[in-house]
Amino acid sequence: MRNKKDKEQQEINETPVTLAVFLEAYNKNIPEGFPRATPATLKKFQEAHPTLFKRKDMWSIDRHRKRLIDWLSSNADTDFA
Repeated sequence: MRNKKDKEQQEINETPVTLAVFLEAYNKNIPEGFPRATPATLKKFQEAHPTLFKRKDMWSIDRHRKRLIDWLSSNADTDFA
């Protein structure tokens, strides 16, 4: 059975947020050594994966985090500026 803290964390992970809020949460919680995100990389990811965004400008940790990590890792040598 889930406790209150687990339910709260699940709600945070599933709640749609703006790019700025997602960026802060992603970079704050990503382990050392994993690629960091920037507004430019998030916008390029969004352009590359439009089907992941039902609501155009909304992000969620649950839906986008893993895919973003994989995408950033596979595009590590790309200049997103």
